[in-house]
Amino acid sequence: MEFLDILGIKEENFGASSGLNWYKSKDQGIINVVSPVDGKQIAKVFQASEKDYDDLISKAHEAFKFWRTVPAPKRGDIIRQVGLKLREFKQPLGMLVSYEMGKSLQEGLGEVQEMIDICDFAVGLSRQLYGFTMMSEREKHRMYDQYHPLGIVGIITAFNFPVAVWAWNSAIATVCGNANIWKPSSKTPLCGIAVQNILAGVIRDNNLPEGLFSLIIGKGSTIGEKILNDGTVSLISLTGSTSVGKHAAEVIAKRFGKSILELGGNNAIIISPNADLHIAIPAVVFGAVGTSGQRCTSTRRLIVHEIIYDKVKDSLIKAYQSLRIGNPLDERNHVGPLIDKKAVEDFNNALQQAVKEGGKIISGGDLLSGTGFESGCYVKPAIVETENHFNIVQQETFAPILYLIRYKGDVQNAIDIQNNVVQGLSSSIFTTNMLEAEEFLSCSGSDCGIANVNIGTSGAEIGGAFGGEKETGGGRESGSDAWKQYMRRQTNTINYGTKLPLAQGIKFDI
Repeated sequence: MEFLDILGIKEENFGASSGLNWYKSKDQGIINVVSPVDGKQIAKVFQASEKDYDDLISKAHEAFKFWRTVPAPKRGDIIRQVGLKLREFKQPLGMLVSYEMGKSLQEGLGEVQEMIDICDFAVGLSRQLYGFTMMSEREKHRMYDQYHPLGIVGIITAFNFPVAVWAWNSAIATVCGNANIWKPSSKTPLCGIAVQNILAGVIRDNNLPEGLFSLIIGKGSTIGEKILNDGTVSLISLTGSTSVGKHAAEVIAKRFGKSILELGGNNAIIISPNADLHIAIPAVVFGAVGTSGQRCTSTRRLIVHEIIYDKVKDSLIKAYQSLRIGNPLDERNHVGPLIDKKAVEDFNNALQQAVKEGGKIISGGDLLSGTGFESGCYVKPAIVETENHFNIVQQETFAPILYLIRYKGDVQNAIDIQNNVVQGLSSSIFTTNMLEAEEFLSCSGSDCGIANVNIGTSGAEIGGAFGGEKETGGGRESGSDAWKQYMRRQTNTINYGTKLPLAQGIKFDI
């Protein structure tokens, strides 16, 4: 395929790069990368060795010692150039994201645009790494805080956003003065290799040190564990399941490292009797079936007031019947495949469990086969009538399953249902009633890191901080003041007088 050639993807690829040079390890096993779109093998990737990792970390440390001394606006100019390169390669990279991961081409292109947008954000940020000046209680003293680069930032990403999440972290980490090492998902390694090839031009043109942008593709049991346990990696940003995040948090905490955890979501939309269904229904459908339900912000639960329950249910069934499922590179299709057959198995098991607990499948749930579906990864998105307390509803299934839940009474009852899960990422309410909207956004409202009114749970903009609470991990990435996590905070006090007054009026005369 032409886009593979443009991005430098070969039949056989190496799994570790320090920016310009690729390491040649071949003895750690091969990843046969198969597209969920058509079941065909795209390419092979040789996994990196622990020795490769050690060498990359050494180069990253040396790169950091140089990079932290470069003025932040000049660091921002490098990210500006990265953004320009991504604009140049937007079409082929978006096609690779779609083909390797399985999301629609529009979503693939949108993911690359998200990379471009965060680069633009980071360029502006490079001139706004501000601290505050505080009033000292001691005369002729000045007190302020400032932020310094951390060191090496480890970025561990998941398959569902194979390039955007790396950009969220690396663009900001780089302007903050850090070096980066990226471990992409072994399910989508080619996207990482393609990005590394794009970066090489910027690195070469600016004579940047090796190790500023590093890539390593390897086993979680070896390379992944080395990153988690490595005391020279100052911050680890990890996107993945809650179980993986719990393990990572324990390991990182034992060495007093810093972490940003973006873990599971069990996101709900509340539809009140005051909702405008003309905008609510499309938002629900996109939230539930976009990326084939494989977003951490995908809509999992729909909590609908009993007065309009049947109307909403009928509208959803009609909308689901109009969904076009097929090759995601065909822009006429709404829904592509799941990432692999294991995801299909999880989809089927979840539906069986929902029925076993008393749920009723009212739309979809079938595995598709035949021409165009040879990979065995295509399913019909499902709608299931359930209750919130079902065990399966309390879990996150990374697949296009929408649980339809009825509520009675006022909006607080719906909010209580929404909050009654262990995850706390994204949430939404559809209402034209200001009192309901404000209650949802209040301290007694949604307990999620993201709370929306009259838009869905997915499709966050890069300008806001992204992340959630409870078992979602508590981390924040992307916009707002999330940049502070990539720096170490320092409080400074300067005495410009000739006396030494102590705080709190303490006297110490000698």
